[in-house]
Amino acid sequence: MDFDLSWLLWGLPIAFVLGWLASRLDLRQLRIENRQAPKAYFRGLNFLLNEQQDQAIDAFIEAVQNDPDTSELHFALGNLFRRRGEYERAVRIHEHLLSRGDLSRAERHRAQHALALDFLKAGLLDRAEEALRKLEGSAFEGQALLALLAIYERTRDWPQAAEIARKLEASGQGDFSGRQAHYLCEQAGNAPPEQAERLLRQAMEIAPAAARPGMDLGALQRRAGNSQAAFKTLARLARSAPASIPLVAKPLTEAAIACGQQAQALEILHGSYELSPSLDVLEGIVALEPDSTAARNWYVTHLEREPSLVAASKWLAGEKLEHEEFHPKVQSALDHAVKPLTRYRCAACGFEAKQHFWQCPGCQAWDSYPARRVEEL
Repeated sequence: MDFDLSWLLWGLPIAFVLGWLASRLDLRQLRIENRQAPKAYFRGLNFLLNEQQDQAIDAFIEAVQNDPDTSELHFALGNLFRRRGEYERAVRIHEHLLSRGDLSRAERHRAQHALALDFLKAGLLDRAEEALRKLEGSAFEGQALLALLAIYERTRDWPQAAEIARKLEASGQGDFSGRQAHYLCEQAGNAPPEQAERLLRQAMEIAPAAARPGMDLGALQRRAGNSQAAFKTLARLARSAPASIPLVAKPLTEAAIACGQQAQALEILHGSYELSPSLDVLEGIVALEPDSTAARNWYVTHLEREPSLVAASKWLAGEKLEHEEFHPKVQSALDHAVKPLTRYRCAACGFEAKQHFWQCPGCQAWDSYPARRVEEL
């Protein structure tokens, strides 16, 4: 059969026109999709900036539906859910990201870190620990180690916390010797006496300037009936860590009285008081002063150097007033007024407590309580 060239001449223009129409339709559809996705995305950003999180979530969900392969939208939506406390929805989004095969290595690590934060915020510490362990060797390793440290401190797993602290210090994240000393002290608190002493001496070697190991060792020696050894330990600590003397003053005074070393203890406390007057050091001097009149005069000496309602109240407690029948009421009012002034205050969060804490119960910060009372700050 002969081929008719006229069909070819007619077919080529028709094919060209159909191809052109198809490309225009595809471009039009692409433009529509591209307009829809950014519009929803920017609308979500606008709601977010105006703190309208419900509307922002709806807008981001619409954007994700229009472009389900965009990882940035998933991250934004997951972070919004976490901030709102909707941890299950945040987990589902980040687990969906991790299940995708087209995700880059960097984005996979990012999704893994976000998933760990979801578990951590939800209080699922075991799952958070597992997720954080998978970030070893990634760009998020430093953040993961810090989160793991917080988990082990929260669960009081001190050996694991010490291991993470060593890794952080080795990676150049800072000096964690003080924390490691605290971890050893925490372990010593639940150990038999011999093991406790070994742990405390190890803590003193790791952090020679830290006050807690020496104070805990002195208390351990006092409980064992060795007041002489306790006094030597605390006297050595007073010399090596002078800033901690307000905390050391009371146990040092008690140990000195128990072993007959009042004169040596007075010399240590006098020297500290001359350099930096302190209420706790003052109380130690008053307790050790052999002359009761001279002891009471120390309150007046302190008032000459520092205006102190606490010292005035203590001095007045031993004085005889003209109207003696009113003395108990006046003294009771003063004691009530000075109570807040004798507390300790966390420098990180402002949490106040009657006793000194090595780790703040409010913000969990270590060594955030100054050795001085509120009145002296």
